[in-house]
Amino acid sequence: MLDIQSLRNDLTGVASRLATRGFILDVARFQELEAQRKSIQTRTQELQAKRNSSSKLIGQAKAKGEDISAIMAEVATLGDELKQAEEQLGAVQTALQQLLEVIPNMPHSSVPEGKSDADNFEVRKVGKIPQFGFAVKDHVDLGEKLGLDFDTATKISGARFSLLKGPLARLHRALAQFMLDTHSEQHGYTETYVPYMVNADSMRGTGQLPKFEEDLFKVPFGLEEPNAAEQTRIGNLDDADSIRESVKQRYFYLIPTAEVPVTNIVRDEIVPLEKLPMKFVAHTPCFRSEAGSYGRDTRGMIRQHQFDKVELVQIVHPEKSYEGLEELLGHAETILQKLGLPYRVVKLCTGDMGFSSALTYDIEVWLPAQNTYREISSCSNFEAFQARRMQARFRNAQGKPELVHTLNGSGLAVGRTLVAVLENYQQADGSVVIPEVLHPYMGGIEKLVP
Repeated sequence: MLDIQSLRNDLTGVASRLATRGFILDVARFQELEAQRKSIQTRTQELQAKRNSSSKLIGQAKAKGEDISAIMAEVATLGDELKQAEEQLGAVQTALQQLLEVIPNMPHSSVPEGKSDADNFEVRKVGKIPQFGFAVKDHVDLGEKLGLDFDTATKISGARFSLLKGPLARLHRALAQFMLDTHSEQHGYTETYVPYMVNADSMRGTGQLPKFEEDLFKVPFGLEEPNAAEQTRIGNLDDADSIRESVKQRYFYLIPTAEVPVTNIVRDEIVPLEKLPMKFVAHTPCFRSEAGSYGRDTRGMIRQHQFDKVELVQIVHPEKSYEGLEELLGHAETILQKLGLPYRVVKLCTGDMGFSSALTYDIEVWLPAQNTYREISSCSNFEAFQARRMQARFRNAQGKPELVHTLNGSGLAVGRTLVAVLENYQQADGSVVIPEVLHPYMGGIEKLVP
């Protein structure tokens, strides 16, 4: 989340910068809550000082043998007022926290202003677009005779799932293994195996909660209804938001990306300076409800409820985060270069950036059947936005705790890479040549044959 001091010190400037993202900051609400906080905080401090002063008078009166009943009554009254003021202050601070949790990150100064992906800035194109002397097929038509089965997947689960069989399934696995090996052996990332289900604190830490709950799959655990003890506890909560938060703790969330569990490795930790940067890579399935995307990319594997991704995460010193972002971007590009797939890199404009990002590069791979580039990786610098939510810190050169910066990017989305390989390496007879770099992972298979 944003540093609340930035809003206190330059509310107009922050609101103006956020507006370039299409986010309208509720300035009046923030000012109202801040005014309440200052007033109650001042009153609380006055009551604390007065109670402390009265407590000293009790001791002095006792020493003189004087009657202390009046002072004791005053202290008791001050205690009641102080308790009430502290409760009011806590409620205002909670409201401020809830307001901060739905405010997106501030765009970096280099991010181009724009409203949609049409305003993104193309950084570079890499690779030669293939030319075919025959009618190009998309991955659905190609895959139908190679082991790609949507009908059975729909029978098993429903729409937006896929089933892979035989050498095609092996190719999918080979791509993930190739990516993991490249990043761990050549790029210096530590391979990690992480939970596929996480708690609400982890989702909140990386910015998925509370704003994007409708995009997540959640799994209840324990009793569907609160037990007697939980009902008693929930019954003592005095507002609907607190009740929702209490119930939310009874769910696991299926991860939308390995970014969530991997980045949360450093939640509530103070990392020694000498351990930075920390670089992790993980291969996981990803689960997304795709809320709001119905009618888009309904054909094929482009937009699914379940897909695999190899994720890169870096935890870095704040002064090194933009250097780290360029490095991470290069690592993701390396995979496409080794596979011989044409792609382009674009810098996202303010209106197309993700909620937590300060700057994002998208890598888009060429898909011949669509005659266009499609996203295969997003590489982002979140600066301290996630770290502040997670309280992820390091000890600086002076030994004081300071927020880390977090980066992540797909290295790459496995299913979309499979789609790109099928379409770019297709032959006139419906076969698909396997890129040479994957041959060691394919057990001698060099071509997928219908």
